[in-house]
Amino acid sequence: MNDAPHTGPEPANIRFLRRLVTVLTAVMILGIVTIIALFVMRYGADTSPNAALALPESIALPAGSEARAFTRGQDWIAVVVEKAEGGEEILIYDADGRRLRQRIALIAGDRP
Repeated sequence: MNDAPHTGPEPANIRFLRRLVTVLTAVMILGIVTIIALFVMRYGADTSPNAALALPESIALPAGSEARAFTRGQDWIAVVVEKAEGGEEILIYDADGRRLRQRIALIAGDRP
């Protein structure tokens, strides 16, 4: 039995496979680095559409009402309030929270 390693030139198909594996490894490493870089850039910057919207320091609610929920849009703020005399309503303000645009009364009904 001859256990000596083969020291002659390697066959062409083995060289091709060795280069192919090396190239594929490099491409995979480059791809992973690119994905990580994109995640860092994407989540590092505040690109949300609401990033420029600022909240007012205070909103004057009607006397005796208590805020229950809050949301905002591009140029409005909505506050759901519970009135002292009972019931709820939605108050729609300008974006600065100073001028009341609209009041929407909520009608109590059966909840599913």
